[in-house]
Amino acid sequence: MRKHPPPQIRTFVVTLMKHYTVLVLLLLLAACRQSNHTPPAISFYYWKTTFRLSAEERAVLQKHRVSTLYVRYCDVAIRQGKPVPVSPIEFQEAPPDSVALVPVVYIKNEVMLHPNLDVADLAQKLLRYIDQINAGDSIQNTELQIDCDWTLTSRDTYFRFLDQLKSQSARRLSATIRLHQVKYYATTGLPPVDRSVLMYYNMGRIGPGPARSVYDRPTAEAYLGSISAYPRPLDVALPIFTWGIHLRDNKVIGLLNKTDEATFANDPHFEQKTPPYFEVKENVLKLGKYFKQGDRVKVETITADDLREMADDLAGELAHPPAEILFYDLDAFNLNHYNHEKDLLEDVSHAF
Repeated sequence: MRKHPPPQIRTFVVTLMKHYTVLVLLLLLAACRQSNHTPPAISFYYWKTTFRLSAEERAVLQKHRVSTLYVRYCDVAIRQGKPVPVSPIEFQEAPPDSVALVPVVYIKNEVMLHPNLDVADLAQKLLRYIDQINAGDSIQNTELQIDCDWTLTSRDTYFRFLDQLKSQSARRLSATIRLHQVKYYATTGLPPVDRSVLMYYNMGRIGPGPARSVYDRPTAEAYLGSISAYPRPLDVALPIFTWGIHLRDNKVIGLLNKTDEATFANDPHFEQKTPPYFEVKENVLKLGKYFKQGDRVKVETITADDLREMADDLAGELAHPPAEILFYDLDAFNLNHYNHEKDLLEDVSHAF
């Protein structure tokens, strides 16, 4: 006669099988969701004063099926006591028909702090200015993006300005959000816009020390745990640029855009010290700047591993998958640093 296992063992086996079945169902559900998940669209910022795409830039837009390009139209700053557009874009060629242009306007915080600022008038003039730029090449926009690192002091004025833009224009309105504005949103406020873009770069202090200002993981980690609590969906902007920081007597005297290690490694006036530093061996004019003997240049580069690390870290914290990943910025100089990484941008997008 077959002996049946004791009741305790039968109960244990039944419980174990139930847990195993639930685990299998959860894994299948997760796999199903993952297979149905559409990766975020890949977009770029274009941050030059002249719009003219190189062959490399056009090829990248085509390769990644980019449908939206975020073009800096101008800055807004205070000049002679009033807000004015600064360094506007000039279109030397029409944008590709397959790409929609979103004007991006960087507004210095000083504008929002200006006493007696008429936000309705500023919104009207800015929209008219954008229309004037568009008219030359018959460009149509359905969205406008504002980039402003507002503070607690300027918040209310800035938000009223955004309200004016929405009421005076039929365009969709988006805005950039810094890490501290996400973590402390209860204090810094939620801008009245249709969508928000988290700027996941320029997060550190520009200084002589070894820590990077563009991307510093320890700095980012101080904010990552708060991102999931942000009450609105966030798209993500990631950096693909390098720059140099010009140092003299251990003080920052300027930024050197579109420079990398090769810029100085091949110049006998500079000597590579402990990375990321180069030291000036003798006085020299370079890049339109005067470098004095003893000056140093600190080169900050975003590597492919950095980008993957950023994507992995953010993907685990965002409450909602982003609809779009915006890379800053579209430029052949920047893109050349990742030529050996064939599918890098797709890898980053698929991480979310």
